[in-house]
Amino acid sequence: MIELKHLKTLATLRDTGSLTATATSLHLTQSALSHQLKDLETRISAPLFIRKTRPVKFTSEGEILLKLANEILPRFAQAEGELAGLREDIHGRLHMAIDCHSCFQWLMPALKEYQLAWPHVELDFSSGFGFEPLPALVAGELDLVITSDIQPRSEVHYEALFDFEMRLVTSISHPLAEKDRIEPNDIADQTLLTYPVQKQRLDIVKHFLTPAGVEPQRWKQADNTLMLIQMVSAGLGVAALPNWAVSEFSRQGLITSKPLGEGLWRRLYAAVRHSEKDKHYLQAFFSTARQQCQQHLEGIRVA
Repeated sequence: MIELKHLKTLATLRDTGSLTATATSLHLTQSALSHQLKDLETRISAPLFIRKTRPVKFTSEGEILLKLANEILPRFAQAEGELAGLREDIHGRLHMAIDCHSCFQWLMPALKEYQLAWPHVELDFSSGFGFEPLPALVAGELDLVITSDIQPRSEVHYEALFDFEMRLVTSISHPLAEKDRIEPNDIADQTLLTYPVQKQRLDIVKHFLTPAGVEPQRWKQADNTLMLIQMVSAGLGVAALPNWAVSEFSRQGLITSKPLGEGLWRRLYAAVRHSEKDKHYLQAFFSTARQQCQQHLEGIRVA
């Protein structure tokens, strides 16, 4: 008999791409994970995946069970949410700010999924680009902030969602497209295209250019990711964007993306008030966001 734990394990293996990361994510030992997978393979009399492939490549039998997991696990999460709602006030409030332009790309599908399980939670969000969202969170004006910028405060809990890599995006004909990796001085004579936020809040400035004492020759701003990509493709400048936000454009041959130095990896968090972090509807949001991102975003790592 196939059990729910088997479906969760296979879904996690698909999302992480490796047995080691799966064991860590599920809080299992390598031995326990191997035993569970072998047990399932014995039950279905077939291998689930091809050993020593990275990322893991599933067999036809494994793909069938993954399809089942995609159908069952969201319904199970929805039922858990409904049961939790019977134990607490289901009419919660989740007013959030997104301190990250490109996060809209995955947040909307995650919120849609979340609303299926928690239909009575009042959802609202505003841009965190024009104001400081963390003071608003502490003051109770917001309930959650999506951010990669930790500002340690005793009143704030930072729930890790996933790790991502910032990449320098250039046109396919740009001279920097020939380099294996980008150093700070490579950007000194470039036009840097950015979202309309304060320069010191940009990851490429804060963690790459400023430590090296480098500033680009010119700055230009664009309101959204698609506009940035179009400007880069047209040769109007270069931009630093998350790996998952540019993978599809890179596959289409519209742009190239290069690592910044040895690799500029950042972690995305959901910041909430520390006193409320254990509320069921917040924990459900964390879980839904992680699941959606791991299933649909390329190049990220489980936090």
